[in-house]
Amino acid sequence: MPESRHRTRARARPGEGAQLRDDILDAAEAMLVESGTESALTMRAVASRTGVTTPSVYLHFENKETLVDAVCLRVWDQLGIHVRESAARHRDPFTALAAQARAFTHFALDHPIQYRVLMMRQSSSPGVALAARECYKFHLETVSQCIETGIFQGSPQRLAIGLWSALHGYVSLLISQPDFPWPVDIEVILLDTIRMAGFGTAIASRLPERLHLSEADLPDRLDRAAEEIVR
Repeated sequence: MPESRHRTRARARPGEGAQLRDDILDAAEAMLVESGTESALTMRAVASRTGVTTPSVYLHFENKETLVDAVCLRVWDQLGIHVRESAARHRDPFTALAAQARAFTHFALDHPIQYRVLMMRQSSSPGVALAARECYKFHLETVSQCIETGIFQGSPQRLAIGLWSALHGYVSLLISQPDFPWPVDIEVILLDTIRMAGFGTAIASRLPERLHLSEADLPDRLDRAAEEIVR
């Protein structure tokens, strides 16, 4: 008889429950990365990969959704650390905001499955909602600092959600459309996205909402404004 791929795990001793939970998460994460989709993840398959019975998995996770969320949330803490460390290297909040955007994007592209599960699908998990809020909270703090220093003007909440939406859109496109014939390197697109979002917000936040400029006037005004900025 051929040898089984997954050996049966010995019964856990008292106090080993936390280790078993980590082992289940390790197995589920490996399967998630290998398959590229959570549809291939089942409680029975994870149990087999871990070397335990299916009821043992249910002792730690109520259902498949909670297991998948737990796998993805485990790496999400790394994002917060990475983003904060990137921003801490810069005293200027505007430069720090750009550094956060790069850190956020690179993390998402390094963990595309986890990002898609957490940020590109509907979930009823309070943990997923909390992870998104915590990520947005630090972003909002930096945007608020940009307002305090006069770089941006207006509502920090409104500006922050606009900037975050632009970055999320860029990341989501790269993850969901990997075969799209991107005309330039993705790092160039990232730089363009950060520049357009950052400088665009700095200018747009100073303009009245009901502003009407003719197409004939706009190019010259923009050219003069750009010359003044780089002077």
